Amino acid sequence: MIPVAFDYVRAESLDEAIAALSEHGDEAKLLAGGHSLLPLMKLRLGTPSVLVDIGRLSELSFVRDEDTYIAIGALTRHHDVQHDTIVLREAPLLAAVAGRIGDPQVRHRGTIGGSLAHADPASDLPGAVLALDGTLVARGPAGDREIPASEFFKGFLETTLAPSEVLVEIRVPKGTTGHSYQKFVRRSQDWAIVGVAVARVNGHVGVSLVNVASTPVRATAVEQALASGASAADAAEQAAEGLEPTGDANATPEFRRHLARVLTRRGLVEAGL
Repeated sequence: MIPVAFDYVRAESLDEAIAALSEHGDEAKLLAGGHSLLPLMKLRLGTPSVLVDIGRLSELSFVRDEDTYIAIGALTRHHDVQHDTIVLREAPLLAAVAGRIGDPQVRHRGTIGGSLAHADPASDLPGAVLALDGTLVARGPAGDREIPASEFFKGFLETTLAPSEVLVEIRVPKGTTGHSYQKFVRRSQDWAIVGVAVARVNGHVGVSLVNVASTPVRATAVEQALASGASAADAAEQAAEGLEPTGDANATPEFRRHLARVLTRRGLVEAGL
């Protein structure tokens, strides 16, 4: 299908992008790599009247070592996250997940910030950042705002970003000593039918689940079981606790709960837990 008509604004700076969002409010959407927004527009599931293109803002493409955490610019491409030496050394879960997103075309154009801001519950990177206890930095007319990943995802394709805010940076703690991303798919480049991200960082184990709810969710029962000394197999049995996933053509709710348990056990074992 063809998207509805829209106006196009190419921002030459972050301040210009924020000004355009402030002017147009909910009618405006940011365009970065385009691999999340444009398919929705073609299906007319998204109908913004203004697109604000920030894809050329090189200031938002970076990876930096910041002592206790690494900072990743929101416009950093998936391919760059996958291969960056700092990410590989300090947050290898992100590199592993970025390398399993879509196909090479998607990984060379899609951005980490775009994936997070899109907030698709079947997307890979939101689950990884959640498992890592990451922090997202948004900038708006009032300045910067730090948002814990646990508070960022509000609902299906919905975040706590204000209409005039731009996601500018992702921060994840250093100190990963074990990680895994388990993803059940029909084809390697597909969205996850169910995914599980596991990260042990500075002695704490984070486990998150992908595509079992309207947002990525923490498997808190698994984390608590591990903290109490449970084995990986026993802790993984708690993965479906409290889950009420929906069914679709790919999986019934019960099959998704089963996958959550199986993939969590595999992830914990691969992470060395």
